Amino acid sequence: MISTSFTVYFLTVLGSVVALGPAAVNLRTAANYTILTKAGVSNLPPSVITGAIAVSPIAATGLTGFSLILDSTGQFSTSTQVAGHIFAASYSPPTPSTLTVAIGDMGTAFTDANSRLNPNFVNLATGAIGGLILTPGLYKWNSAVTVASTITITGGATDTWIFQVGGTLTVSSNVNMVLAGGAVASNIVWVVTGAVNAASGAHIEGVVLGQTSITLSTGASANSRLLAQTSVALSKATVTN
Repeated sequence: MISTSFTVYFLTVLGSVVALGPAAVNLRTAANYTILTKAGVSNLPPSVITGAIAVSPIAATGLTGFSLILDSTGQFSTSTQVAGHIFAASYSPPTPSTLTVAIGDMGTAFTDANSRLNPNFVNLATGAIGGLILTPGLYKWNSAVTVASTITITGGATDTWIFQVGGTLTVSSNVNMVLAGGAVASNIVWVVTGAVNAASGAHIEGVVLGQTSITLSTGASANSRLLAQTSVALSKATVTN
């Protein structure tokens, strides 16, 4: 029997390492993109994005503020603001079919993460989670979540977190999410039914699966993937996977 300060939802034994938290969310091919949306990405430059950006089924006209340079193959574009390729459904094959699969995988991942049962924490702090230390587990809120002061996500490198947010997720200006104890951003999933808003200078850690829009205001940053079923808006933002 392992005694912890919280109810363990899932344990995986990897050699001598015990991973705490829910079973990982499989992003499948959606994991190939730092930003993936159905309705476009708007950008107020200069932003800095590390990794690929993709939009589908919207055409490349849904990508604004990047000064796109179309590759000679017609399959992707580049931008001085993006350390990676930029894809759209209107580009040459095989890009459209590849993106169709990725968009489907994004939807599957959202459904998976949002439908997990038996949460360890329900409506923690009634959604006002600023200042809290969040250990591995499945968290569920039936309405909005606000992060008004720094939160710490603490756990080992193989531990996992799923945060199910039934409303909006708002991170206040200049507020950080901090990783501790070896926690890894790719093992953290925010699955959000409402809009996601990171105010000026705010910082997000973890994969964001948004059913609606994701907005990073001036100077905001994310160490994550932004996977939105509508649009993503950036303003002089930094996003890395």
